[in-house]
Amino acid sequence: MTTAPVLDPPRREPRPEIEPEPQGTFERVLVAVFTGVPFLALFAAVPLAWGSFLGWTDVALAAVFYFISAAGITVGYHRYFTHGSFKARRGLKIALALSGSLAMEGPVITWVADHRRHHKHSDKEFDPHSPWRFGSDWKALLKGLAWAHYGWLFDGNRTSKERFTKDLLRDEDVMRVHRFFPAVVAVSMLLPAALGGLLTMSWQGALTAFFWAGLVRITMVHHVTWSINSICHVFGKEDFEVRDKSRNVWWLAIPSLGESWHNLHHSDPTCARHGVLKGQIDISARIIWLFEKLGWAYDVRWPNDERLAAKRTKQAA
Repeated sequence: MTTAPVLDPPRREPRPEIEPEPQGTFERVLVAVFTGVPFLALFAAVPLAWGSFLGWTDVALAAVFYFISAAGITVGYHRYFTHGSFKARRGLKIALALSGSLAMEGPVITWVADHRRHHKHSDKEFDPHSPWRFGSDWKALLKGLAWAHYGWLFDGNRTSKERFTKDLLRDEDVMRVHRFFPAVVAVSMLLPAALGGLLTMSWQGALTAFFWAGLVRITMVHHVTWSINSICHVFGKEDFEVRDKSRNVWWLAIPSLGESWHNLHHSDPTCARHGVLKGQIDISARIIWLFEKLGWAYDVRWPNDERLAAKRTKQAA
């Protein structure tokens, strides 16, 4: 087993990267409800799919809402708001904040603060979701994978927004979307049902759309995103030199819209394309390319061949 990364030295004084007020019980209950309830739908999904509880309208709505909310995370929350991989016109900026909120992974500023902290301490002690948190033997790593995938959401230590997201706190548009996150969550849950009912002109159509395009879609987006935190920091291939354990996992590339080319991302975080090698499909990068062609995005940080060559590992070169 690979040795565990060297941890940051322990600090006794309060860290400015952590909010002074820890996460409360009510917040943890909300996290459990809005991540756990959709997950329970997966247990019912397989038997229901064989009956009359799944129609083509449900499939279409689930695919559309999955694409919009997942791209809101990958293109919006991640590549734009967190890393500044490109600049966006005001309309696109607001749309990306809203579509990312539809994924129900937290308000935009909270998400960005956690991810910027992750990059600062990647796979070290103060990384909020490193699977190497408990050690490198198989028992510790299994525990760490569970922590990185889901357990960290219940950690009482909340990342300081003032420390990591001053730029977003000064942006009135982003702050407005951040504050209206509960309303966007309601839209994410109820709009699929409304559309399903209207398209089929039936209450059953509304119910099945709520189940597939609401609950099942949300939990799929959640677990694909969380797999980047867990699986892509333990398994996979290292094509580029990094200081952490980030890896490329090919079979997650399409559902994650290109996020699972995680090794290059940690090697060059501001790069707008993560899948830079031959055969590495990166749907998010194509979306950014389209935005650029439409004039909605500009100053895109596309890969630089010289930088990529300098970062290639000896084994991959």
